Amino acid sequence: MACTRRTKTLVSTCVILSGMTNIVCLLYVGWVTNYLANVYVKVPEPVPEKKLEEDSKGETLRIIERLDRLENVVNQHIQETPQKTDGNAGAESFSDSSLFAHWGQDLSPESRRVALKKFQYYGYNSYLSDRLSLDRPIPDLRPDGCKNISYPANLPQVSIVFIFVNEALSVILRSIHSAILRTPSHLLREIILVDDNSSNEELKEKLQDFVDETNAQRAGFIKVVRHAKQEGLIRSRVSGWRAASAPVVALFDAHVEFNVGWAEPILLRIKEDRTRIISPSFDNIKYDTFEIEEYPLSAQGFDWELWCRYLNPPKSWWNQQNNTAPIRSPALIGCFVVDRRYFEEIGLLDEGMEVYGGENVELGIRVWQCGGTVEVLPCARIAHIERAHKPYTEDLTAHVRRNALRVAEVWMDEFKSHVYMAWNIPQKDSGIDIGDITERKALRKRLQCKTFRWYLVNVYSEMRMYTDTIAYGVLKNSLKSDLCLDQGPDSDNVPILYICHGMTPQNVYYTSTQQLHVGVLSPTIDDDDNKCLVDVNSRPRLIECSYATAKRMKLHWLFTQGGSIQNRKSKRCLELVESSDNEFGYQLALQKCSGQRWTITHLLTGSTL
Repeated sequence: MACTRRTKTLVSTCVILSGMTNIVCLLYVGWVTNYLANVYVKVPEPVPEKKLEEDSKGETLRIIERLDRLENVVNQHIQETPQKTDGNAGAESFSDSSLFAHWGQDLSPESRRVALKKFQYYGYNSYLSDRLSLDRPIPDLRPDGCKNISYPANLPQVSIVFIFVNEALSVILRSIHSAILRTPSHLLREIILVDDNSSNEELKEKLQDFVDETNAQRAGFIKVVRHAKQEGLIRSRVSGWRAASAPVVALFDAHVEFNVGWAEPILLRIKEDRTRIISPSFDNIKYDTFEIEEYPLSAQGFDWELWCRYLNPPKSWWNQQNNTAPIRSPALIGCFVVDRRYFEEIGLLDEGMEVYGGENVELGIRVWQCGGTVEVLPCARIAHIERAHKPYTEDLTAHVRRNALRVAEVWMDEFKSHVYMAWNIPQKDSGIDIGDITERKALRKRLQCKTFRWYLVNVYSEMRMYTDTIAYGVLKNSLKSDLCLDQGPDSDNVPILYICHGMTPQNVYYTSTQQLHVGVLSPTIDDDDNKCLVDVNSRPRLIECSYATAKRMKLHWLFTQGGSIQNRKSKRCLELVESSDNEFGYQLALQKCSGQRWTITHLLTGSTL
C-alpha cells in the first residue's frame, strides 16, 4: 500500500518516482508537495496496564502473555547492538540518510551503522521498532461521535490475514498484538500469517515457536501459510483468503497497528449488506520515528496510470454533516475487509496480475460495475507504515504498468485508451505481455456487469475524461531528434528541450480542439488543471488550459504528423533555434515558419493527423 497525500488534493506521489535517475526526478520537484496532515502524535514509551475484555477462558490474556515472552526474541537484537561511545568519528557518513533527519542524533556511530543497515533492508526503522513495546498505546483518532455509537452483540466473526515477506519480526508481532488487544475476543476467530517465501531466518523458527506456543493454549488460533516461492502480494492475499474460515475476512499488510473499536463498525456494515467491501481509515506510522501521523478522512481512487490515490470525500458525504458516516469510495488502496463468500462470488483478486499494484483499483472497479459497493469507515482507524522504499523489488513500475493494462482491457471499454495514453504506450503492439484475460472477461459477462462509462458517471464522477485526444507521446523535431519537448521545472511554466526519456514530463497530448497538453494527465477535476502550450507575447509558455481558454489566449495549434506546429491565431511556428546558452545547443522559439517538421509518437486507433 503506497498511497500518500498532496496539498491541494490527496494524491499518490511516492511510487511514481521509483527507479528514476536523479536528473529525471528533479523534473518532478515542483509536482511533489508537502503532506496535508502535519499532526504528529508522539507515542510514549511506558506500557500501560492492560485492560482486556473479559472472556471466560482467559484466552486473550494467555495470548498476550505469549507475545510478551516473545519480546525476549526481539531483545536479542538490542543486546547485540553496541552502546553509545564517546566521540563522533564517522557520524558524518550518515548525515545524508533520511532515517536520521528526525531521529537518532544521540546514537553512537556504530549504532547508527546498525540502524542504517536495518533501514536499508526493511525500508523503515526496525532498529527503533525492536525497542518499542509490542503493546504500545496509540492515540484514539476516531471522530468524537464514533465513541457514542453502540453495536449489536451478534456481529459476524472475522479472520485477520497478514501478508509479509522479509518483514521485521517486531513489526509483525506488533501487528498481531494490536489486533488481539483491540478486537473483541468473541469477534476474532483466527489470525492467518502468509509468508511469501521470506529468506529472513528469524521469520522461520522463532516465529513458528511463537505460533506453536500460542496454539497450544488456543488450538488453531494462528495459522501459517508459507509459499515455496515468492508469489507476490496479490496471490498472497488470495492464499490468506483460502485459509480463512470466519464469515468475514480482513486482508492486511503485516506492518499495521489497529486502533480501538476498529472491527465493530466494519462488521456491522457487512452484516447489513454482504456486497459491501470496506476499507478502514488509515493513519501513518512514520517510517523513521514510528510516531503516529493523523491523516484526514478521505475516499480512495486512482489516476489514469492506475496508481492509487487518496481523494476528498464526495460532496454528498460533506452535506450530511456527520463525520462518522461511511464514505462512498470509487476504489481501494490495498487493505480491506470483505464477506468471505461474496469475495469468491465476485472473483477474488486477479491472480493473473504480477507482484503488486493495480489489484486494488481493479477490485474497486469490478465491485461497483458488478453490483456491489465500496466504503471507507471513519470510525474504523488503522495505522500503517509507509516505507521509505520497498525492499522486495527495485522498481514496481513495470508490474503496475502490466497490471494496469490487464484492468484496461477487461473493464474499461473505450476508456482503456486513457491508460495507454497515461503510460505513453501504443494501443496496438505495445510489446507488453499482459497474460491471458479470457477468464476475467468471462467473469464480467457472467456477473452481467455495467460499463465503465456508467462507473465514471455514477461512481467516479471526479475523474477527468480525455475522449478528445487524437495523438499522444513524445514530440520530436527533425532538426534534433534526440531532444524532446519537455515541461521543464514545474514552477517556471516554460517548456524546454531535454534529452528524450519518455517519462511523464515529456508526455504530450494533441486534441481534436487543436490543443497541446504537456506533462501529466490531471486525474480529477479537483486537481490542478492540465498545462497547455500557449503563445504568450511570441514566447512558448505552459498555462493551465481552463485559464487560457477563459482568457482567450493563443492555445490552438495546427499540427499534422511530420509537419509544422503553427499557432492558429498568431501564425507563428514552434521551432528550434541554436543557442550557446543551452546545454544541448538549442532552445524553443516561436517564429516565422521555416519548414521544421515535428512528429508525435502515437495516434489513437481510428484517428488521423
